[in-house]
Amino acid sequence: MIKLIVSLIIGAAAGWLAGRIMKSKSEGVVWNILLGIVGGFFGGWLFGLLGFETGSSSWIGSIITATIGAIILIWLNRKLFKR
Repeated sequence: MIKLIVSLIIGAAAGWLAGRIMKSKSEGVVWNILLGIVGGFFGGWLFGLLGFETGSSSWIGSIITATIGAIILIWLNRKLFKR
């Protein structure tokens, strides 16, 4: 239960950070936080496919992985929905 809560907090922080990096204004903070949570899972999966260590044992590695995943998802969202 604690691990799930920590994962959600890290994902939310990563989504907020990705929104700042991508200069996301139209999508909204809540949307970016949700993308950060999903981006954490997506980033971990993608890094695993590429053979990279996700650093999931550290907070910083988890935030970096989730932020990269969220940045990719924000970019895909913009391309798919022409924002």
